[in-house]
Amino acid sequence: MKKRFYIIFIAFLMLICFVYNIIVGSRYIIETDINGYNGTADKLTVTVHQDKEILKVTEYHIQNEKLYITVESISSGRAFLSVSAADEPDFLFSSPYLYVHTFGIITEENFFGRSTGSWSFSAANIIFLAVLIIGLLIHIKKELHRDFYQYSNVRNIGFLIFLIILFVEQLISLGSINRGIIGSVDTALYSAGFFSYFVLPVAFVTFILVTVSNIQLMRNEGRNWKNMLGCILGVMLCLSTVFPEILSNFLQQTTIVDVHNQNGIALYIELLVEDTIFAVTAYLECILIGTIILSTKAARKIPAFDKDYILILGCQIKKDGTLTNLLKSRADRAIEFAKMQKNAVGKDITFIPSGGKGIDEVIAEADAIKNYLVSTGIPESSILVENQSENTYENLRNSMELIRNHTKNDNPKIAFSTTNYHVFRSGVFASHQNIKAEGIGAKTKRYFWINAFIREFIATLVSEWKTHMAIIMIWIVVIISMVGIVYFSNNL
Repeated sequence: MKKRFYIIFIAFLMLICFVYNIIVGSRYIIETDINGYNGTADKLTVTVHQDKEILKVTEYHIQNEKLYITVESISSGRAFLSVSAADEPDFLFSSPYLYVHTFGIITEENFFGRSTGSWSFSAANIIFLAVLIIGLLIHIKKELHRDFYQYSNVRNIGFLIFLIILFVEQLISLGSINRGIIGSVDTALYSAGFFSYFVLPVAFVTFILVTVSNIQLMRNEGRNWKNMLGCILGVMLCLSTVFPEILSNFLQQTTIVDVHNQNGIALYIELLVEDTIFAVTAYLECILIGTIILSTKAARKIPAFDKDYILILGCQIKKDGTLTNLLKSRADRAIEFAKMQKNAVGKDITFIPSGGKGIDEVIAEADAIKNYLVSTGIPESSILVENQSENTYENLRNSMELIRNHTKNDNPKIAFSTTNYHVFRSGVFASHQNIKAEGIGAKTKRYFWINAFIREFIATLVSEWKTHMAIIMIWIVVIISMVGIVYFSNNL
């Protein structure tokens, strides 16, 4: 669905809610507990405190130890009610402020507080989120089918998780006390913080596991900042989750800034800062979850058995020119897929080992892979060697040139074999070059996986940083608007 549809749809829902509230909102029932009062309703006196005739009391009665007072609007303004009992002088009740709006809608407690029909705004919000989620699900399904290897798919899945969190929170709040527009706003502001707090134990445990994994990674692969990415991200997520609470506690105990005054601006600036941090943290956590989901799915995916070629993406070889365990697993995975395809449909496949010669390597990686393939019984006639590339991007580009020169087929079916954590990124490189290829992942040591997820997460953010920044800025504008509603609702 196009963005214009969602804009029109939410505008239509808000219009329906507004009209509905105009129709039913001029009449409102105040409900309050009267525990301890043993008299009857006719012994009560209800007084409207108002500077002019703003509203009138039309009826009141007692039921199940609750007092129900029905009021109707007359003109715009603000008033409150007090209730006294003739037979019990000590009994006294004062209502919160009642606001009568221009169109006669009565709200209680806040300018945007609960009213007779304000539940409709929460319902409309839930309906809109449901439509948005369904539309995004359909879009993701189409995009995954069209081109699985796109960072935009990670972003969409992460955004979908974020919307589902908002939807669930709004759905839960619908069954609670009707608090009107301000209640929906408070729930939306609470959602991001709730999600961050919810994943904090998971993030902390993950941080411990990541630290252990990174130590193992550095012992085996060397000490550098790239091998500490998991630890760095874990610390950042934990700190960003607890920082708003630390800030709040600090401001509550200091006199530097007055955050105790509900009418003061400082309280709402604090709220804005806290909710912005929560929202950005929750969004990044959702993108990380999306990265893990899609990278795991890519690693486990088995390409269709219709392939003409399978690329074996190179990496470092041993000093004697033989394959490292990592590279050998990629070659073995390619051989395994070729056998699977042969058994399934009887179709042979051509192997393309890819990778040039590094300055510390005795032969090109592709030649080392070819030697290994031949040693396993693969005929040389089924092998095309691409030994000029220096990185994954060139592996794919040069191999595609080789394929074009080798076949007259305008649409050759291609697969590539790489390490499981490297499948999704390799697929993205292929997609960026308009190469239609499906990846297959070879198993590797588990301590590689966590850091690989972090690298993919960072690559996702970097590749679409403008889009992510735009989404974050939109959320910040929304948060500013919602905090503004809370401020004005409490101060009008």
